Amino acid sequence: MTISILIGLLSSLGAGTAAQWVAWRMRVPAIVLLFALGLILGPGLHVIHPSASLGWIFRPMVSLAVAIVVFEGGLLLDFRQLREAGEGVIRLTMLALPINWVLGLLAAHYVGHLEWATAALFGAIITVTGPTVVLPLLRHNKLKPRVAAFLRWEAIVNDPVGAILAAVVLQVATRSAHEGPGTLLTEVLPDMLASSFEALVAGIVPAYLVNYLFRRDMMPETLKTPLLLSITLIIFSLCNLSMEGAGLIAATVFGMALTNLHVPGMAELRRVKEGLVVLIVSILFILLTADLQREVLAQISLAVLALTLVVLFVVRPLAIFFSTLGTDLSWRERSFVGWIAPRGIVAAAVAGESGYHMVSAGFPSAALVAPAVFAVIATTMILHGFSMRPLARRLGLTLSDQPALALVGASAWTIDLAAQLHREGVPVLLVDSRSGALMPATRSGIPVLRAELLSVYGEEALEERPADYLLALTADAIYNGMVCAHLAPHMGRQRVYQVSPGIARLDLYHGLSRDARGKLLGEPSWNYTLFDTLYGRDWRFVAYPGNEDNLADFGKRPTRLDLMVIRRGLSIMVVSAEDPDGVVPQVGDLVISLAEPAERAALLATMPSRSGVPTVNGGESTLQQ
Repeated sequence: MTISILIGLLSSLGAGTAAQWVAWRMRVPAIVLLFALGLILGPGLHVIHPSASLGWIFRPMVSLAVAIVVFEGGLLLDFRQLREAGEGVIRLTMLALPINWVLGLLAAHYVGHLEWATAALFGAIITVTGPTVVLPLLRHNKLKPRVAAFLRWEAIVNDPVGAILAAVVLQVATRSAHEGPGTLLTEVLPDMLASSFEALVAGIVPAYLVNYLFRRDMMPETLKTPLLLSITLIIFSLCNLSMEGAGLIAATVFGMALTNLHVPGMAELRRVKEGLVVLIVSILFILLTADLQREVLAQISLAVLALTLVVLFVVRPLAIFFSTLGTDLSWRERSFVGWIAPRGIVAAAVAGESGYHMVSAGFPSAALVAPAVFAVIATTMILHGFSMRPLARRLGLTLSDQPALALVGASAWTIDLAAQLHREGVPVLLVDSRSGALMPATRSGIPVLRAELLSVYGEEALEERPADYLLALTADAIYNGMVCAHLAPHMGRQRVYQVSPGIARLDLYHGLSRDARGKLLGEPSWNYTLFDTLYGRDWRFVAYPGNEDNLADFGKRPTRLDLMVIRRGLSIMVVSAEDPDGVVPQVGDLVISLAEPAERAALLATMPSRSGVPTVNGGESTLQQ
């Protein structure tokens, strides 16, 4: 028994982490690989069978893990962002969910032949579109900001709300079965309302306590994450004693309250918990899928398959259609959102737990809940995960597939750099908090974002206009470092760069810590003053295709500073003295350099002219004059 548990744990840990890495490298939904691994390790090879190996403790462990997942989801529910997202998001979360539930209930009863109570449970579970599935898809597929906001907020809100709805349905069904339908209004509903109120209080009161401790520096940094996780698990367990599912309400409300109280230091703690949730999701999904043994999968009948198709092609599209009537959403946006709805870990966990309790309460058709929900999960993961990009392209809802670059700091020379990139069709975004500084770029048609990137709004605004790389190019070296350090966990530490803070500050021991700044742009001597001085001497940025002649002395000519190489559709390679491998351009790559007038004229002379595009006027782009 001990050996089988150890094998299962090690298999889940290793396979789950490997699946997440492969999914990141291949830009595919990680949950697809996790689902496949679970089927292989469980029903396929019989390497692990969690419920048999762990016994009665398996389901409580799953419940506690789900509590952490929904708590982390609650941390993403900032009401300020929800208000700013617009009416469409409100309708998707407040109207589409109940419509989806009712339609799913009817489909489960009439198509899947489930009892009414079991059908209501199935309908509640399939309303969940979790952020653990949707958010990675949004990061890999550059959708237009509004569509991305719709899917992101629907997933964040519906994840805990759908789980709570399933818990309420479970509670009503099991209590009615034990005590009779006559007690629904006299006992079941009053107890349910009382337990829900207790869960709300249990989630809100600890949040105020945490806020009090954190703001008064009464909690050491090393204990903050353990404290939050301990409180989450304690209130989840205590609330579940009064009503099954009330713990989910408490855990979600606790996370929501912490976020909306704006407890200091939560951003750093949230990143720690995000990593923990990724590990939990990886293990959980493998174990839950592996627990679907062959006899359970054999219950996937034609009725279950028909129910899955109805959920995909009828229930979800109709729910989105009715909930968005009267809004300014285009038919393309409504069609896209009506199709994309991948289900995730919360749906899987709630299905297994709720189906088990429903069968125990005397609903035999509840044995079909888990295989039916997993059929929906598998189908939506595959179809929605792999169709998102081509469908969004067909409907014109994607941004450019080219790697995108964000430039922080608007000045004469950064606007010149942005203009050259924009002219060459490279997605670029110029970011600054000063509207006056951005005005010249706006007049030239360069995409701009007026925001403070160290603010919550600025970070979210950048997520909605996704950038793959970032260059911090302000005159303040410390600010550049703060921006890079702040965004590095999201964008990747090797993709955030800044102009040199000065040679003395680059000492790895006595200088600025590498964790507190970005990767160096170019050489240590290439600070802001150098760029500003060279620009004042008529040096200008130039973009030119690499050939054998101009690439032979790449990075070696004193009359130009070679900054980056763009490989269309693949990557942006920024020159950095801290890059051990260096940048090796190939013929056909686009090279971006800052060159003196004679050098720039020589490079422009070798470029083919392009009609209709502002090119040379006395050696300079008309955008730069």
